[in-house]
Amino acid sequence: MMAQDNRKPITAVETVKKLTAADVIELCDAAIETIESGGGFGWLTPPPRNMLEDYWKGVMLIPERELVIGRIDGVVGASCQILRPPRNNEAQKLTCSLTTFFVAPWARGQGLAPLMLDEAEAFSRSEGFKVINLDVRATQQRAIQRYEAAGYIRFGEHPKYAYINDEYATGYYYYKDIQEKSERTAKHPEKG
Repeated sequence: MMAQDNRKPITAVETVKKLTAADVIELCDAAIETIESGGGFGWLTPPPRNMLEDYWKGVMLIPERELVIGRIDGVVGASCQILRPPRNNEAQKLTCSLTTFFVAPWARGQGLAPLMLDEAEAFSRSEGFKVINLDVRATQQRAIQRYEAAGYIRFGEHPKYAYINDEYATGYYYYKDIQEKSERTAKHPEKG
């Protein structure tokens, strides 16, 4: 009789400055599985492997992007990117965007998504951002539930947000004020 493994998986998230070769392979594997399950941050079918590898390597070269990855037992199973506004956009210098968020099917249900959001918000706050924007297809119900549970506020809807399987898909737009409560209260005591 075999002993049952009741060990809880170890989850970890980090904002990375460098990807190892293994990270790139794992990101590609997780992205392909996510795309094939219908949640592929824009891709409808997986691109050729070399294109996907180049994509992840390219993310690391773009100064306006920060990559957050989530791991389960040391294996990359999730990622999102923080997109800074262009330097010439002084009016939105305190606002960043959360983009290309995904959790691979095998990594879902382990608590990575809220940890990823927490890391993205903490990093953004540490960089001086006050607001995070994001957008999501209306068909991504789990993501929508996660964002709304984390306090993101829906402020818009786009009926032709994406074109999938010969029809338009609706998209939703969200934002979240990520200032520390003490900072908001100091500026606007009535909003505590």
